[in-house]
Amino acid sequence: MGAAGTRKKVQRKFKLRGFTFKVEALEEALAFLSRFPDAEDDALDLLIDEIDKESLKSSILDREAIHRVVSLLLDADAAVDPSCTVASNRAALRVIDAFVIPRFRYDPIKKVFYEHTGRLPIHGEAGDKAALYRDRYQLLLQRLSRDKYFSRPAFDTEITDSDSCETIRVLYPERLKEKEEISKFPLHPYYSLLQKLVFFFHDLNILLSIKSFSGTMSIHVGFHRWRIEKIHCHYSWDLTSLVVVYCQQKKILSGLEKKAVNDMFVILSDVWLDNDEFGKLGEMIEARPRLKEQSRFLFIPGPDDADLTAFVIFCRIKFYTQEIVFFRQDLLYRMRRSSLIPPSTEETSDPFEHLVATITHQGHLCPLPLTVQPIIWNYDHCLQLYPTPHTIVLGDRNEQKAFKYTGITCFNPGSFSNDSTFAAYRPCTKEVELSALES
Repeated sequence: MGAAGTRKKVQRKFKLRGFTFKVEALEEALAFLSRFPDAEDDALDLLIDEIDKESLKSSILDREAIHRVVSLLLDADAAVDPSCTVASNRAALRVIDAFVIPRFRYDPIKKVFYEHTGRLPIHGEAGDKAALYRDRYQLLLQRLSRDKYFSRPAFDTEITDSDSCETIRVLYPERLKEKEEISKFPLHPYYSLLQKLVFFFHDLNILLSIKSFSGTMSIHVGFHRWRIEKIHCHYSWDLTSLVVVYCQQKKILSGLEKKAVNDMFVILSDVWLDNDEFGKLGEMIEARPRLKEQSRFLFIPGPDDADLTAFVIFCRIKFYTQEIVFFRQDLLYRMRRSSLIPPSTEETSDPFEHLVATITHQGHLCPLPLTVQPIIWNYDHCLQLYPTPHTIVLGDRNEQKAFKYTGITCFNPGSFSNDSTFAAYRPCTKEVELSALES
């Protein structure tokens, strides 16, 4: 098909979804498709699906909207292509914008998560404040109902060491294997028992019913029915950025992650820099070409920085398959002051370990009352720790500590301004090195 035919096809398919192009947006879409001459239709369908998930102000697409989605798709493609070294290194580290983290609400009646659609205002109403506490409670209730001590497994499942995703085996129809369309039937990791002997697997788009009689299970999609031997999870949801990570892609990313033995995060917390000192830091980096070319610097504001709120003193980062959360707050001090009952010392008397256990069980990075720590009501979901990340970095002014709890690596790099302490984290082995400069 020539260039004119491709242009008409792109316009026609986008029009079927209710979208029209500006001239520069159409050129951006055509440039993306030109990268995949052998899979042009698949690339076009993928682009339309991702555009459809975006929160757009208008159905008229501009270049910025297309470029944002194209960049994400190209980074994901580069991350799973080992031959693309430069692009892979760029895609290995991804900073997640807090304003694009999707918000999910749990429905305890239907036992499903619903994604909030539309824009979230910064200045909320009274109902948003009530919804903040209600959502926290519903999330804890959902976690409790999914706990192995409170629920009985529906099927014989396998838990992998790499994550908490349950693997249930299935015998797929042969016609799907031949056409390789199994990705058209995604399953969300949540399941529920709504009827006797009938289980429901669901995600945000589809609901599958699975019936079990006398040890034999069958799956129903529309009018089709197939016998089940085992169900296997083919992908997992990344709830922080609403990206589908397929198992094959995840295996490749895990392999690249294990090979990144020289990659390291060096974290300095409680660093005070005025304008002159910040300029000197830039000159120091500029004078060291190797450090400048092979390193990436991320500055996270602190609670004492001017004109900043609690919403911007944290950051989420994706490093291949790992999610790392950074939080710059004197959380231990605030939590101990707000504690109603002294923590038990039966298992440990270390306050930092109690802090890690508290935020992990609460599933929230800052489980304090709004009177103690104000939070933008409509963006409280950004501070949730469910699903739990792989690593949590608590930038506190207290002494540096490291603690692993329920598979989560959590540490405090210490106060660099007080005692010149910092920490180094190796994501390939999840090891933490607590360090300090010699005085």
